Amino acid sequence: MKKILAVLLGTGFMTASLYGCHNSTAVGTAPKGQASDKKIIRVSESFALQTLDPHLDYQGWYTSIYGVTETLFHMNDQSTVTPLLAESASANGAVWSIRLNEKAFFSNGDPVTPDMVIRNLKEAGEINFRFSNFTKYTYAVVDKYTFTIDTGTIYPMLINDLASPELAIADLDHSGDKKTGLVATGPFVISSFEPGGTIEVARNEQYWNGKAKLDGAVFYYMPEAGTSFLAIQNGEIDTYTSVTSDAAEQYRKEPETYTLTTIPATRLQFYILNENRMNASLRKATNLTIDSKAIGAYLNGTVSETVGPFGPSASYGKVTKAKPDVKAAKALLEGDGYTINSDGYYEKDGKVLSIHLAYYAARSLDTLAALMQEQLKEVGIHVVLTCEEDPDGTYIATGDFDIGLFCMISDKAGDPYYFINCTLADGAPYNCGGFKNDQVQLMIKELETETDTNKRAQLANQVIQTAIDEDAFGYVALFNKITVTRNGVKGVAENNPFDFYFLSADTDMD
Repeated sequence: MKKILAVLLGTGFMTASLYGCHNSTAVGTAPKGQASDKKIIRVSESFALQTLDPHLDYQGWYTSIYGVTETLFHMNDQSTVTPLLAESASANGAVWSIRLNEKAFFSNGDPVTPDMVIRNLKEAGEINFRFSNFTKYTYAVVDKYTFTIDTGTIYPMLINDLASPELAIADLDHSGDKKTGLVATGPFVISSFEPGGTIEVARNEQYWNGKAKLDGAVFYYMPEAGTSFLAIQNGEIDTYTSVTSDAAEQYRKEPETYTLTTIPATRLQFYILNENRMNASLRKATNLTIDSKAIGAYLNGTVSETVGPFGPSASYGKVTKAKPDVKAAKALLEGDGYTINSDGYYEKDGKVLSIHLAYYAARSLDTLAALMQEQLKEVGIHVVLTCEEDPDGTYIATGDFDIGLFCMISDKAGDPYYFINCTLADGAPYNCGGFKNDQVQLMIKELETETDTNKRAQLANQVIQTAIDEDAFGYVALFNKITVTRNGVKGVAENNPFDFYFLSADTDMD
């Protein structure tokens, strides 16, 4: 097992010794001739932003990271929706009443109005298919600060949707086509934008929610993790996220220079057990064999083992699963009539117990596949691996697998419905392993319209617990959000599990 991981990790990560020593370039050096006494934080980003339009695709994630755009609601560090540009929201059946924060202004001094918010939501729905439902709603302005959204049917997840960074509120009258210019509400404004390259922001001097502590920030496009490592070692940047395990190990050795923050985030590694091809005993034996804790250890801090699809701090993340038990797994297989052959594999009627594990190579699933193959081999199950480029167009669509690996964001915006509906509802795209449970379907239907937060959590926990107990899925690990900062840098959303936050008015540096 360790030898396999040494090869896998050796090809995926550069070791710290390759990068050399760092120099003593001062933190916060200003770009392009700006005064050196200004507080300018320098950051590396692995994504090349091509347009500033926050409503298009996932662009809003990055304008949010830059501290330029804001939404009506915000996800806090505990994955709870909190008001931001909105002051409050309440529902009466399918009609939501939303009151805006009276202090909210755009960076040009114009107020955020109900009419402008409605225009933003409609535009986002028109150009971003993931929010196309916003083109179907009925909107009405009530007064200077209040408007309503009629969703047609009861939809309790609306404020969670409104916290999505793609639904940022911009001044559509003064942002042009939003490709290279953007007037929004955040604590920073774009001062220089190079599509596919460096982006600079400066303090929004008219920020409605308090003066930003920084004068500005520079985001450099660095797609390779090794480049970011070298840049921070050389004093050319001050912070970045998505730190590799090798780099993290080096930072831990230099506590006098760096602060490393690691928290479980929202992107989940999981597998689907195909009930159409595996009986209950084999599925349970598989789940009793896969050791998430060992996998997390071998992946060296880049993931955190998980029991269910949601973080344990969430009210809807309170589920349990049996601990790995190889002896119990073997007993289940032997109870089905399997015996160990001379090669160490179980067989019955002269046929080796062999299962087909399908995966794709992104998000460390190639490493996970190799680890699972090795763990199942140790218990006596032969595993054949198949790597596909497009899982949605192959094994997810066809069901041609015994175990199917997948990775997706499980907690999209502080509510469990999205993931549950995608993976456990009848006919859902990732319920492709034959899971059927009438009681679960009734609970999912109830979850769709339940407005009480505590009841929603209770329903979600019941649904996920059933999927675990019936060995329909195996939830392995949540990717960690790993942030490194030079000592003295603080407030870069390092404790927030969502990837789309970084700069805020509270971001600071000594």
